[in-house]
Amino acid sequence: MKKLIALCCLLLVGCTSLPEQVKPVENFELDRYLGKWFEIARLDHRFERGLSNVSAEYSLRSDGGVSVLNRGYSEKKQKWQDAQGKAYFVDAKDEGFLKVSFFGPFYGSYAVFELDQENYQYAFVSGPDLDYLWFLSRTPTVQPALMERFIAAAAQRGFNTDNLIFVDQSE
Repeated sequence: MKKLIALCCLLLVGCTSLPEQVKPVENFELDRYLGKWFEIARLDHRFERGLSNVSAEYSLRSDGGVSVLNRGYSEKKQKWQDAQGKAYFVDAKDEGFLKVSFFGPFYGSYAVFELDQENYQYAFVSGPDLDYLWFLSRTPTVQPALMERFIAAAAQRGFNTDNLIFVDQSE
């Protein structure tokens, strides 16, 4: 029983870990981050595989957390797919480091490691390890220079940018 409890504790701690090279932004303002974001690029995962027109919408929950609605279109299934989740700050509320859950009590890291802090127009986001990476924007397309900046920032932190998926946002 003690081993099971220790394993559970270890797994829970691991859920909010970050890659060593990823440092969440400071001076993060949740109110400015709320709203709709378009997914510009990502590393592939089964829960997003084959989806285009992917977006994330963040809104404030009554308990102080963040409501998350991810949405994408499956060409294969010819329909929209939604995933509802919730997120909470891991440490300070002015640090871009949250834990997010789409499956009951299981949380994963959501770390904003680069952010347009002037206008909140783009964000580079990591998960708990180097297999999880997203480029989010307030607009469905971005300038090539910003894409290059994302790829360079991700590569510098050890992400495999050769495996990036550039999301089709042409509805």
